[in-house]
Amino acid sequence: GPLKPEITITYIAVSAIFFNSGLSLKTEELTSALMHVKLHLFVQIFTLVFFPTAIWVFLQLLSITPINEWLLKGLQTVGCMPPPVSSAVILTKAVGGNEAAAIFNSAFGSFLGIVITPLLLLLFLGSSSSVPFTSIFSQLFMTVVVPLIIGQIVRRYIKDWLERKKPPFGAISSCVLLMIIYTTFCDTFANPNIDLDKFSLIIIVFIIFSIQMSFMFLTFLFSTRNNSTFTPADTVAIVFCSTHKSLTLGIPMLKIVFAGYEHLSLISIPLLIYHPAQILLGSLLVPTIKSWMVSRQK
Repeated sequence: GPLKPEITITYIAVSAIFFNSGLSLKTEELTSALMHVKLHLFVQIFTLVFFPTAIWVFLQLLSITPINEWLLKGLQTVGCMPPPVSSAVILTKAVGGNEAAAIFNSAFGSFLGIVITPLLLLLFLGSSSSVPFTSIFSQLFMTVVVPLIIGQIVRRYIKDWLERKKPPFGAISSCVLLMIIYTTFCDTFANPNIDLDKFSLIIIVFIIFSIQMSFMFLTFLFSTRNNSTFTPADTVAIVFCSTHKSLTLGIPMLKIVFAGYEHLSLISIPLLIYHPAQILLGSLLVPTIKSWMVSRQK
């Protein structure tokens, strides 16, 4: 079509998102949080090992139900995603938790995700038969890693200007992401054989909210147990960073790993639901978590 998504989306839009991320990522803030190794290990292992494995076990039970199999595959892709750079940090800051730790884990998780997420997707969904492994990583390197590094280099030279003007990085990323999501859905609904039943969609929304609540409760219990060395502020960062998943990294990555898949947008639906759900749930829980943290600190 006239939008030429095979060039504008696959290369230009994805590169723009990560160049934007590189520009807005405050690397200097990460160094202050670097030494909190136990917290970082817990968040990254929970997000990139426990989360996808638990979802995989859960999906073995769901596979005997009449739920659309592509939506279930989409749930697995949610489990494989790294933490987001924005929502976990914003909510941690709103509560008054360990913001530096949240920034570090979100950024570090995104860097890890560039390598680990495609490997997890290939491991759990086995798309390697239709997608050459080397082309995935070369495209990821050119459209994700290179723009991110260039963004960080440019930031070093125009840091003062960025601090003064505060460009709307979030709004720019959201617009580009909207364009990527739009073309993904265009691809799907151009296919006349799509079958998505309302029952599957409603059940998936319910499952997503249940997963988030369960995992937030689990990370909260683990980080507040008697022999844990985490402060209440650390717990806040852990709860949000461990359970949130990145849409900004996720959708472009699915476009690369599942390029040419006729069911790509069905696979994308759970991630598109998970992202607003995590912000909604997190926002509702902010006052409760804040009052818990204040009482614990006293």
